[in-house]
Amino acid sequence: MPRHLPHLARLGIVLAPLVLATACSSVSADPAPVTPSSADPAAAAELTVDNCGTVVTPEGTPDRIVTVKSTTTELLVELGLADRIVGAAFLDGPVEPPYTTLDVDIPVMSDFLPGQEATLALDPDAIVGGWESNFAADGVGERADLAALGILTYVAPSACKEAGYQPDPMTFDLLFAQIEEAGLVFGAEQAAAALVETMRDGLAAVEPSTSGLTAVWYSSGDDAPYVGAGIGAPQMMMDAAGLTNVFADVHDTWTSATWEAVVEADPDVIVLVDASWNTAASKIERLESDPATASLTAVREGRYLVIPFAAGEAGVRNVEAVASLTTQLDALGLS
Repeated sequence: MPRHLPHLARLGIVLAPLVLATACSSVSADPAPVTPSSADPAAAAELTVDNCGTVVTPEGTPDRIVTVKSTTTELLVELGLADRIVGAAFLDGPVEPPYTTLDVDIPVMSDFLPGQEATLALDPDAIVGGWESNFAADGVGERADLAALGILTYVAPSACKEAGYQPDPMTFDLLFAQIEEAGLVFGAEQAAAALVETMRDGLAAVEPSTSGLTAVWYSSGDDAPYVGAGIGAPQMMMDAAGLTNVFADVHDTWTSATWEAVVEADPDVIVLVDASWNTAASKIERLESDPATASLTAVREGRYLVIPFAAGEAGVRNVEAVASLTTQLDALGLS
């Protein structure tokens, strides 16, 4: 989900700050992300990836990686590449790997989207972005310009927006395929395969609600709620948890809704995205202080489910998030 306000809170792990200046993929409906660039056996080792319309040619495991957003940082940690990260930026909260223990310090270069000068000062050989917009002239740099410098660029495929690249809808099978693709791109195939196996097992162990509950995924917003729509990661996770998304008919990943629409739908539960710049507690205060939303069944009954911001976008936390949703439903007696 796009961030509307950057956070300023310090992260919950030991992070080494850097003193610097201010600073999607072909895996879609039919995943086939990586192909040999030539039938010639001598060139068969060279692979190409069509990543959000940009052709990427990986060459082994990069040594100096810059990551932008929590989803990409945590993915590389899960792939065993934490020690290759020379700078992380624009994080959405504490880096909390769900399956591995982080035993190295992640150097944070900026709480915001870093600029080109600060990024290039780290001498990266790869930059991984959680959103296509990270690669812009007023961000880490244009992808073509970075490629001319010999820097591999990669966008989380789930964030591709162009037709033919945007997941429509996002599914766990696509997520697993995208993780496997990242393993190929970053020379960590075995780690990616093991991660996918663990996530598949975790997802299979989830017992979704069978109560036919309706839900709103409330990401941010005060005057108008920004909510999970019908084809993105929130929809994927609500489906897996057995929840019916009130805004499932909106053909987008997230959408700006109206409080009138939420009141009319009167959802059984409300999923609150917890971020340091827009906490779950502040959302509850807003819902309970407004007479219209205070009349909602979910608000009157305190039927809130809380998910950390970094788990709301497609990434390694999603299975854990689904399990958390069902556990919270159990605690509310709603499963």
